[in-house]
Amino acid sequence: MAVTGTGVVWPNYSSQNAQKATNTGSTELGKDEFLEILVTQLQNQDPMQPMEDKDFIAQMAQFSSLEQMLNMTNQMTALRQAPGMAAMVLGMNVQWTETDSSGNSAVKNGTVSSVFLRDGVQYVKVGDSDVKMEDITSISLPAADDGTGGNASE
Repeated sequence: MAVTGTGVVWPNYSSQNAQKATNTGSTELGKDEFLEILVTQLQNQDPMQPMEDKDFIAQMAQFSSLEQMLNMTNQMTALRQAPGMAAMVLGMNVQWTETDSSGNSAVKNGTVSSVFLRDGVQYVKVGDSDVKMEDITSISLPAADDGTGGNASE
């Protein structure tokens, strides 16, 4: 009985593919990676046992959900960074946690005097401190004036 040679058993296992897999740098899968996996799966399916319609529909539904979640995340980030939202805290009392170089954290508070943008990130000015909008943990109305001309909370 004669034995014949076989071709490459794993046609998709090449040094380029292995190198591409190790160069991704991210451990999270995004919509591009999901589509790439889906296309690869479709290209390499067994023609005698193709993927069933329900499996394909389920994967497309997962992709659609992933894309909607990414869009929602982008919209929430844009909303958080909207200048109008930051302007709403002007004159308000804010609270945030600040960590010093020793790793000790302290809760600080004060009244917002200005809002500014640095490297695409919104900050508020509270006294001498520049506080990232995302670090603010509490926003409250300023204390009512007690008639002495000063801030009642001071």
